[in-house]
Amino acid sequence: MTALLRWLVLLLLALLALQLFFVLRIATMAVLDPQSTAFQRSEAWRIQMEQDRLQWRQQWVAYGQISDNLKRAVIASEDDGFSNHDGVDWDALEKAWQKNAKAEARTAKNAAAAKAGRAPKVVGGSTITQQLAKNLFLSGERTLLRKGQEFVLTLLLETLLSKQRILEIYLNSVEWGEGVFGAEAAAQRYFRKPAAKLTALEAARLAVMLPRPRYFEKLPNSGYLAERAGVIVERLPNAQLP
Repeated sequence: MTALLRWLVLLLLALLALQLFFVLRIATMAVLDPQSTAFQRSEAWRIQMEQDRLQWRQQWVAYGQISDNLKRAVIASEDDGFSNHDGVDWDALEKAWQKNAKAEARTAKNAAAAKAGRAPKVVGGSTITQQLAKNLFLSGERTLLRKGQEFVLTLLLETLLSKQRILEIYLNSVEWGEGVFGAEAAAQRYFRKPAAKLTALEAARLAVMLPRPRYFEKLPNSGYLAERAGVIVERLPNAQLP
């Protein structure tokens, strides 16, 4: 019993040490730009293994050098309550859970889909802060433990960094294609111009790519991409910047 208690204490101390590490890392991000994220490092390894070469585009730019069109488009597309919530949009999570439950029920009733092994489309509910927390520090696995750590990191990000800084780091590190990370690299890759000069429609197209950037990278003329971008353009005036 004593040995078990000792191991539990050591485990608790290790968890506390890990959280302290995260606190220190996030605190430094208030003044220092992160060199890379956990997601970027895993992608760099994957690309290197699959292609035997590392193709990487990323150039950090300050918040003021990113077009307000892109900031508004990303907020309108990914997290329209970003400027007001505390890091977690509980209403969006509830709606996502309901949509996923209905999708699973439909798939269960559809014998053909079940036989073919097609999984129902999973709808997310993550905020920009949650996405940043996951990309910065965590793996892509879907477990309760990882999700719990994501919530802790989200709270730390919201506590230690301003909304503007969170959005700045997100826009400079998010994936926009294979080996393409950040707003500046995306603007140059798709429109041959700096991120500061993106038009409303260009910004909207980039925002729509975010859930599946590598997929839409191969389908630049996608009808869905064009249609959805038009919807996002209409929402831009209502997107509140931090």
